Amino acid sequence: MNLDRLTELRKKKNWSLQDTADRLGIAKSTYAGYESGYRRPSFEALITLAELFGTSCDDLLGRHFEKDIELTDLKKKELSVDYRKLTETETSGVIAFIRAMREIEEKK
Repeated sequence: MNLDRLTELRKKKNWSLQDTADRLGIAKSTYAGYESGYRRPSFEALITLAELFGTSCDDLLGRHFEKDIELTDLKKKELSVDYRKLTETETSGVIAFIRAMREIEEKK
């Protein structure tokens, strides 16, 4: 659990420990335990925390995933189709195809 993240999210909302605990329907000491690391929330409580703060469980757990992949940045990612790595020529072809399709869509 990313303890600093819980505190950060609570403070962004200008909520006290008591305000947050009241919103969750739990004791202040229970919530304070989550922030301090003394207690670990159950799966159900983790989901409730994520919903309360408008974030994901992954965010609360400190897990971050890259959502978008920029195909033109070949240095960062290896792309594959059918478990075979795309060659630079194949990747360039995919990019060219997408750009052509976008041009056709824009002309409509």
